[in-house]
Amino acid sequence: MSAAAPLHQPVFTARAHVLVVDDEASYREALQIGLVGEGFEVVTVATCAEAEAAFAASAFDLVLVDIMLPDGNGTDLCRSLRSKRQVPVILVSARDEEVDIVLGLELGASDYVTKPFRLRELVARMRAVLRRGGEEMTEVTTQLRVGPLLLDLGRRELRIGGRQVDVSRKEFELLELLMSHPGQVVTRDECIDHLWYDADLADTRTLDTHIRRLRRKIEPDPQVPVHLLTVRGIGFRCDP
Repeated sequence: MSAAAPLHQPVFTARAHVLVVDDEASYREALQIGLVGEGFEVVTVATCAEAEAAFAASAFDLVLVDIMLPDGNGTDLCRSLRSKRQVPVILVSARDEEVDIVLGLELGASDYVTKPFRLRELVARMRAVLRRGGEEMTEVTTQLRVGPLLLDLGRRELRIGGRQVDVSRKEFELLELLMSHPGQVVTRDECIDHLWYDADLADTRTLDTHIRRLRRKIEPDPQVPVHLLTVRGIGFRCDP
């Protein structure tokens, strides 16, 4: 894996070009206004056919696709678009059943967001996907490895030496962030923005709690960590 870019120089600063596919006109309008305000260039369409035409006519950096569309299924559209070009796709839906999420990820979606959501939440997920560089979502490219730690983004599983370790959603996302930048310091503020974009945290005690829980699960000796290290006064670092 190539060296990750510093977090303070994300790839999305160059006004990422986003295609939004949703049949609700009011939703499209509100989302376009919000995303433009966040610095994105946005094109909106209402159907699979319109999405295919727009995708063929322009190079997009990211596609947001609602699952339920009037002329087809968003998961099928995701597969179709990615067969033409390996662009990151985020599925958006009011349905939050696990089977829908797993199916979407298996078909190549980079993420899955359920409605209703806050704009800040969606933007944080979009930027996280763009930060990963829009890698093709395959068994190879969705695995992060740092030393004995293996994180499977597609299956959302953590394995240590072949043994599966149960982690919560937030613990998984925290590990994903740190393991995406092995040997690099991720600040406390960056961790909080990545994990709790929908909450206003007054302190970092919640983050420290998650770090302690992860250490109990991944470290040979949680009192003397060798993988999940604290950089005093700054943040955390994931080492092999």
